[in-house]
Amino acid sequence: MATTDRRAAGPASATPDRDATPHHDVRLAAVAVAFAVLQLCYSVAHMDLGWDESVYLSQVDPRNPAAFFSAPRSRGISFLVAPVVSLTPSVPVLRVALVLLSSLALFAAFRVWEPLLGKGRVALAALLFTGLWITVLSGPEVMPNLWLALSAVAAVGWFLRARRDAPGRRRARTGLAVALAAAALLRAPDAVWLALPLLAACAGVRAWRTRATAVAVLGGLAAGGAQWAVEAYARFGGIGRRLALSSDTEGGMGAHLGAGLRASYRALNGPQLCRPCRIAGPSITHSLWWLLLPVLIATACALALRARRQEPQEPSKAREPRESREPREREGAAVTLLPVACALALAAPYLLLLDYAAPRFLLPVYALLALPVAGLATHAVRAAGAAAGRRGRFAAVALLGAVLTAHLAVQVEELRFNTADARDTTVRYRRAANELGRLGVIAPCLVIGPRAQPIAYEAGCVSAQTAGNNRSHTTDDIVRAAARIPTALLYDPGHPYLPPYARGWHSHPLPGTDWLAYLP
Repeated sequence: MATTDRRAAGPASATPDRDATPHHDVRLAAVAVAFAVLQLCYSVAHMDLGWDESVYLSQVDPRNPAAFFSAPRSRGISFLVAPVVSLTPSVPVLRVALVLLSSLALFAAFRVWEPLLGKGRVALAALLFTGLWITVLSGPEVMPNLWLALSAVAAVGWFLRARRDAPGRRRARTGLAVALAAAALLRAPDAVWLALPLLAACAGVRAWRTRATAVAVLGGLAAGGAQWAVEAYARFGGIGRRLALSSDTEGGMGAHLGAGLRASYRALNGPQLCRPCRIAGPSITHSLWWLLLPVLIATACALALRARRQEPQEPSKAREPRESREPREREGAAVTLLPVACALALAAPYLLLLDYAAPRFLLPVYALLALPVAGLATHAVRAAGAAAGRRGRFAAVALLGAVLTAHLAVQVEELRFNTADARDTTVRYRRAANELGRLGVIAPCLVIGPRAQPIAYEAGCVSAQTAGNNRSHTTDDIVRAAARIPTALLYDPGHPYLPPYARGWHSHPLPGTDWLAYLP
């Protein structure tokens, strides 16, 4: 049988890593453990609850009133934390539980890819993803984006393993359906974007053109999205109406070509929400990886396509028994092209349809693109080894190691800065809540104003808005409630306008914050 130069075939057709991979390979597990340690060191201690976290938690917290739940949100993350919240109100306990769960989920999601890429390459991909500051910061947070990212990684991996001639395809289809159901529970619209390339592959690629695979994709979407759809009819007047309200809440989703991309670049290293995003962009040293990412992905795809074009020129492969081929060789270019296609689909609404940004929005994109980037790095090392032998391979490993170390050092710096910023903001929420309690605003109570929600949750009060995206009460509702229960209106000292009902209320500064509380 003729031999094939697999080292030159590109990242999509090289065989899995065989170099020094023992039966019990611990590299992926080591990355998951390091992920947990980083979270515990940087993102857990003394970090109180953020705005969105308080919204999601309040939906399942038996001790606090539920906050207004706007149309764009999905309830998956609330369901995830419900068992912990039902047992204890402790934020540190919740954080540690999420650290453990997110690290286990990272291990499980990327392990799906080991038969496709090899253990070393998968561990490198997981390391690239967990090395981002926003990944570490998101691990212990009650936010859906990291969990959506891991669901997407698992879903695409299981889909690739569900081809018609693959062993264990029934198990793979079950995993695919479960992963897509989880994605739909976490962010229903994003799950649809994720499923589009998978359905296109079902229709256009013979290996996945089976009814069972298409049913797994659609069934997973339906199972996970059922709650979102039922709620759409129960609260918002139907799916179309909920999508329209979601668009309004997001500032009008439409053809914001260039605006979303610029905002995402400016917010690359924080703040966690850039709306409106008028800040200066990051320095080149702290954004070079992001600017190079399209080049790296284009290179990986080009190598995969080249390897695919070369396959028919290898007559020996046609005579080779199917069972004897390496797993990666059987999958071909799809292990590179499909995660890239899914990443582009998930990025489209955030880069093209919004005019603001948050770093967490692109976490699913980064998670999927880490896989072909890891494959490209492995291909570079093997190409250097083929050209210059052991010395060339060692030089390539050393160079890539130095680049990765410099990248991780930048990410740790950004992690420290953004963790401190998040801590400062959430500590002010707690200080305000404590001062409101000292002023007599204790449950049952009502808090109104632009920052009402997180402070009301800390104080055990109902939050209310009379205008804006989170409008939940009318002015008459506020006046009636203020006559019955302790009520506070939170405002900045320099705000030029107070609602008419509060113009006779007394102002009280909230020490340790920049805000005033107006009480009847």
